[in-house]
Amino acid sequence: MAGSSTRIASVRTHLLEHRLDRQFESSFSRFESRAHCLVEVTTEDGTSGWGECLGPMRLNAAVVAAMAPLLLGRDALDHETLWLHLYSQFRDQGQRGLAVTALSGIEIALWDLKGRHFEAPVHRLLGGAFRTEIPAYATGGFRRTGKADRPAYLAEEAAGYVGEGFGAVKIKIGYGVEEDLAAIRAVRAAIGPDAGLMIDANHGYDALEAIRLGRAAADQDIGWFEEPVVPEDLEGYRAVRAGQPIPVAGGETWFTRWGFRDPIQSRAVDILQPDVCAVGGLSEACRVAALAETFGLRLVPHVWGTGVALAAALQFLAVLPVSPPRHEPRRPLLEFDRTENPFRQAVLTRPIEHAGGLVAVPDGPGLGIEIDRAALGTYAAED
Repeated sequence: MAGSSTRIASVRTHLLEHRLDRQFESSFSRFESRAHCLVEVTTEDGTSGWGECLGPMRLNAAVVAAMAPLLLGRDALDHETLWLHLYSQFRDQGQRGLAVTALSGIEIALWDLKGRHFEAPVHRLLGGAFRTEIPAYATGGFRRTGKADRPAYLAEEAAGYVGEGFGAVKIKIGYGVEEDLAAIRAVRAAIGPDAGLMIDANHGYDALEAIRLGRAAADQDIGWFEEPVVPEDLEGYRAVRAGQPIPVAGGETWFTRWGFRDPIQSRAVDILQPDVCAVGGLSEACRVAALAETFGLRLVPHVWGTGVALAAALQFLAVLPVSPPRHEPRRPLLEFDRTENPFRQAVLTRPIEHAGGLVAVPDGPGLGIEIDRAALGTYAAED
């Protein structure tokens, strides 16, 4: 029988927002603010667990609110049972998108609660850590609004990340093949031949453009070509993978093990990129990782959010198996967003930062973090 101390008493969301001093663009959207949704699940003994949802904060909050009544009074330690119950209740209209991102935030919070209850980090409850620190790559390189010289400011920005100690950087493309090629070449010249360089089109190309770009950029030593085409177009992914030499990556907008099944079976990508805060949570990310290992695919999770998302990703990265096993294994990578977001670290009492491009896996109970509630008030989104 469930213990009263671990019964769920409340499920609430915290909406955070900051208007950007300098707006920026991906291939299809403009960022005027940073906005994120945290989930807090509290048990009857007053213990809170924290999670985060990827995507539109208010829509995520609405779905979390719809799910909350199904959780009240249930034992928070039964998180697998609760996950399947919620997924089944929302399955008919919710096999992907907001239903799963909202569920992800709840599931991460339940893992955090379980770790706090057993006074162990999540990575230990998941079976143990293969590593205690993760090399990080810097994500930035968006196009700034206005008519500034994009190759010049991207080169300066990327060189700055390498100067901070990051061994690799990722820049955004998808604005047009010729414009993107000029930016890629400028960044490579600025960071030198030894730093890693990845490109992310945020599905801004069709397959023909992506193939053209990949062939033209092949001499720039690109680590991977992320989201070249829209996520629904698996045939396009396969065409891009076959038609140009850069490894193809994708998966931040594929959801659950079922959403990853067809891309994996058809080898649409070389590198899978589930986001723990979108794919269904930590357990579902581990299931995708098991599929990746089974099919011999690499996995580098997508990360975009606050320190809660960072902590969840680090717990996941800690338990990724060494694949293939060898004396000097290839280490997984943490995506470390460097764009403007003042509450990314402010929501944590102890920020998660890198040291020479390495980020330590939090080893405290649960996700290994504590939330600064004053910061939640400071950055609370307006109604």
